[in-house]
Amino acid sequence: MAGFDYDLFVIGGGSGGVRAARMAAATGVRVAIAETYRYGGTCVIRGCVPKKLLSYAAHFHEDFEDAAGFGWTVPQATFDWAALIANKDQEIERLEGIYEKLLAGAGVEAFHGHARLLDAHSVEAGERRLTAKTILIATGGAPTFPLEPGWEHGISSNEAFHLKELPKRVVIAGGGFIAVEFAGIFNGLGSRVTQVYRGPQILRGFDDDVRNTLAGELVKKGIDLIVETTIDRIEKREGDLLLHLSDGSTLETDVVMAATGRKPNVENLGLEAVGVALDRNGAVKVDEYSRSSVENIYAVGDVTDRINLTPVAIQEAMAFVDTVFRGRPRAMDHADVPSAVFSHPPVSTVGLTELQARERHGALDIYRSTFRPLKHTLSGRDEKTMMKLIVAQDSQRVVGVHMVGLDAPEIVQGMAVAIKAGATKQCFDATVGIHPTAAEEFVTMREPLPGDQAKAAE
Repeated sequence: MAGFDYDLFVIGGGSGGVRAARMAAATGVRVAIAETYRYGGTCVIRGCVPKKLLSYAAHFHEDFEDAAGFGWTVPQATFDWAALIANKDQEIERLEGIYEKLLAGAGVEAFHGHARLLDAHSVEAGERRLTAKTILIATGGAPTFPLEPGWEHGISSNEAFHLKELPKRVVIAGGGFIAVEFAGIFNGLGSRVTQVYRGPQILRGFDDDVRNTLAGELVKKGIDLIVETTIDRIEKREGDLLLHLSDGSTLETDVVMAATGRKPNVENLGLEAVGVALDRNGAVKVDEYSRSSVENIYAVGDVTDRINLTPVAIQEAMAFVDTVFRGRPRAMDHADVPSAVFSHPPVSTVGLTELQARERHGALDIYRSTFRPLKHTLSGRDEKTMMKLIVAQDSQRVVGVHMVGLDAPEIVQGMAVAIKAGATKQCFDATVGIHPTAAEEFVTMREPLPGDQAKAAE
């Protein structure tokens, strides 16, 4: 396109930005991308991928214990934090290299360093001034810290991946998915973990049966869960930290981690100067096609604060490319997006919570089952699985699937296809289960809960 250096300039080299750059380049247009930190973004570098690796590591201590029930004698195991982090870093470096190779192979020009808008069509990348017909903002998000005194002594999820040694004591502030995931990781690896949350129950926004079930399982695993409490002040002492809580008590700890929220990465991008509107949380305001208030500037992923999940950013990127470069305008469908919490045990869900379903559909049929997984009949471990179906009574469509327990994310991914396809309870009933599995419970639950029990969990 005459008059511009590029047809598309992408600011942000995470999953959404890289996908958009590659797919746009595949249409034959000229594409460049800039990344301030490392290619791969939050998910690959210091988010979902390294977190899942650490979550795997944290499961092994239970696996060693469970082996006895199956006839195995396992020698006393020891854990090496430094070895885990080194191996994790090696894998992340490999993945980062793959991202850069994919960009190069697609013919995308990649810049290392900060990029910012100078005007609607001009970008400053390092010391270079470049122009592009279309600009995509895909800078993601970053952890936030509470405002109370002393949080300069705390860490976020970013630093948790690079601690020099495994702390003996960890306090995690927050009740969302990042908080419960790291509580499980540190607890599983041998730290004494306390989780402090201001609300009455963890995982706000999830189905109440999920919240209550997981909270009970975390406590059984030895995590000290303190709710309706905040950290008022952090005091640095010789060798440790003293936390002053809102109920007047104190906690001694080696590490305190903030998992209280994230914010869109919009600082020093020049967005407001060129007229890109932000919402009250600082996210880029976009329409259904991911277009900002400036006609040629788009945004995808966490920087828009819609659904902050890597697969969503990738889907938004694909819809953006179809709309702008393939002549097939389409908006990503943000309904019925499945998600997972890699807690211990894991959580996965798709569709509506019971409360949301009642507000939207009125009368419901609720199917719920809680049981001990077959594995633990021999291991002896006191861990339960909870599975729940939410069905709109008038249409019999299954509008919500929720699970807490072993392999929940693997199972619910398949359920998500059924939900997206509009499957009814009769479709589930007509499906033959795979035996013996936990997953078959989703197609063998036949009796809904009585009406007085099927009300939204208190």
